[in-house]
Amino acid sequence: MDIHILFWIGFVVLFSIVFIIDMFITDHRSGAVGIKSALIWTSLWITTALIFGLLIYFFLPYGKTKSIEFITGYIIEYSLSVDNLFVFIMIFATMRIEDRYQPVILKWGIIGAIVLRILFITAGVELINKFSFMSYVFGAVLLYTAFKILYSEDEESEPGKNIFVRIAKKILPIDTEASKKHFFVFHKKKLYVTVAFITLIMLESTDVIFALDSIPAVLSITQDPFIAITSNLFAILGLRSLFFALSGIINLFRYLKYGISFILLFIGVKMLISGIIEISAAISLLVILVTLSLSVLLSIIIKEKE
Repeated sequence: MDIHILFWIGFVVLFSIVFIIDMFITDHRSGAVGIKSALIWTSLWITTALIFGLLIYFFLPYGKTKSIEFITGYIIEYSLSVDNLFVFIMIFATMRIEDRYQPVILKWGIIGAIVLRILFITAGVELINKFSFMSYVFGAVLLYTAFKILYSEDEESEPGKNIFVRIAKKILPIDTEASKKHFFVFHKKKLYVTVAFITLIMLESTDVIFALDSIPAVLSITQDPFIAITSNLFAILGLRSLFFALSGIINLFRYLKYGISFILLFIGVKMLISGIIEISAAISLLVILVTLSLSVLLSIIIKEKE
């Protein structure tokens, strides 16, 4: 059997095991997830991804190059996810979702994100393969995103301005008094959606916007569907635990958005000059690691003004 097919099978099996553990066994339905527990699970999922990268290094053809591409793509997606999770935290706060109800809403949000990410990556690879100029389009998108992140203000998300929420309110009956534990409730033989369902719509629509930025980023590193999909999905798997870790130590990442903005700027330029200068995945990985390290280090060293 071809080694690539074996790796696809191995990934599906490993991903399914980790997915079930992360989404269902560690559900913590009795209450909110603690910071210590979240950090432990986050570390475990990061280690799992790195072990998978080592397997690629030792067993896949061109393993060294492919493993570097996988780790680089994983770090890019994971760091972009941190910025996205800040928005999730604000959404939960704005919608007044209690801590004990957040895990189940986040779980279904991530399940939806996994499906969307596979579709977007597959479409992106096909576009680049059929239309070479799309790499320049993706590069321009990343440059725009970099400046958008850099100059955006840290404002709270406003549920009323979300187009998907507005549509939902027009076509679906909403019970604002129902428990935020369920997405749907029956009242007087009529089906209503709840605030939890509206929150889920907000999370999914935010992730769609996030995917439009992050997919070009991973495709700037590799056009190999296996590397692009696996690195992206491994990054998504860690989001649930990372969310609860970040909600407790969010102040440690005050300067992260500047680091992410620079990374997107670097990757965008890389795609735009790809026809003239080829920047290797190893150099990209080094730039990303140094940028993220400096962002976190500066956040710790420079104290926030009261």
